[in-house]
Amino acid sequence: MESLEKLRPLALLLLRAALGVIYIYHGYPKLFVNARGAMQMFGHMGFPSYFAIISGVLEFFGGCLLIAGLFARLAGLLLAGEMVIALWRVHGMFTHPAAVHNFEFPMVLAAAAFTIACLGPGAISIDRAIFGSRGSRSPRKSRD
Repeated sequence: MESLEKLRPLALLLLRAALGVIYIYHGYPKLFVNARGAMQMFGHMGFPSYFAIISGVLEFFGGCLLIAGLFARLAGLLLAGEMVIALWRVHGMFTHPAAVHNFEFPMVLAAAAFTIACLGPGAISIDRAIFGSRGSRSPRKSRD
């Protein structure tokens, strides 16, 4: 298992890249393609219509930050929070927990974004280049 630990920087880079691409893909249209339609859709879901712009900004720019590994913990936390709200208010995770097909994708996005918030961006990131290893802790080895 120690050999897998050596792949942690690559694993975090791949997780950040995949997650970033997904968030950019979903945020871009809300801002640049069909902002009016997104605002109407959010209104129909019971949100204030300007939440579509907030969502688009979070997803598009948060995805960019994740890919770059810049302020990745903050971006991950904000994106995870957005997905928890979507799970609660849009996808019915708490009202219909047996209907997993309705919320499996946003649930995985929330879990992955929260993972980045907790573990940090890893060694292959702008955060590491700028701030060094400050604020990131390596896992403690058990004394077994």
